[in-house]
Amino acid sequence: MGGTMNVLRRMPIPKPLTALFAFGWQQALSCVFPVCIFAVILLTKVVDIPVIPEYDFVLLVCILVQWGMVRWGLETMDELKVICVFHLIGLALEIYKIHMGSWAYPQESWTKVFGVPLYSGFMYASVASYLCQAWRRMNVRLQHWPRTAYIVPMGAAIYLNFMTHHYIPDLRWMLTVLLVPLFRRTYVDFDVLGVTRRMHVLLSFLLIGWFIWLAENMATFLGAWQYPDQRNGWSMVHLGKLSSWFLLVIVSFMIVAQLKHVKKEQRRGA
Repeated sequence: MGGTMNVLRRMPIPKPLTALFAFGWQQALSCVFPVCIFAVILLTKVVDIPVIPEYDFVLLVCILVQWGMVRWGLETMDELKVICVFHLIGLALEIYKIHMGSWAYPQESWTKVFGVPLYSGFMYASVASYLCQAWRRMNVRLQHWPRTAYIVPMGAAIYLNFMTHHYIPDLRWMLTVLLVPLFRRTYVDFDVLGVTRRMHVLLSFLLIGWFIWLAENMATFLGAWQYPDQRNGWSMVHLGKLSSWFLLVIVSFMIVAQLKHVKKEQRRGA
């Protein structure tokens, strides 16, 4: 990767374009695991997988990819632990949402738990993988990150609202409004070609959520899961889902940031 960055520095193109390309390259490298998931889902649509159901084949490949990323140094053991936590969190949310009829996994599978194939947890884990990879590759630093006493209740409220809105009014917009004062002074610093760049953390959440929404459209088109309005044929995922991904990214980022903070404190105390 260092060689690629050196080549970019020597290219006779304007520095802003070079920096933009370098940023995109780092983002692409951080998306190795999500790309692998989409690649295997696409493969199951163009090739008949013998012996094993499609959902189980995707699960097997996800496990092998995770093993390979750790084995060849693309992912650390600490990052793998974070991804496993996200797999469990995502799987719990999936089981609940399936029970409420929010979406469905119509195909047969040996590894379904309460109607949810185990590979689905990796869809959430891929978000964590991206965050961890980007954090390390771009040397992410947080400026004016809110206190834990504020972050933990907010993260819990956002996650629980994904479940409770089936019984009580949806509080997502109220929670979104509360994020403004909570993160009003919070910025993300990151390095591109040795230069520190800065972005407001809420803008970064929105951009990540936007790309996940685009990926969700690709995933439903490929049959990774199915919303009720897609039973008679694929249609674009409602733009309103962008708000859900925006909030889910925030929960994911909160967890990763808190774990990074804990790890940093442990190193200081060592």
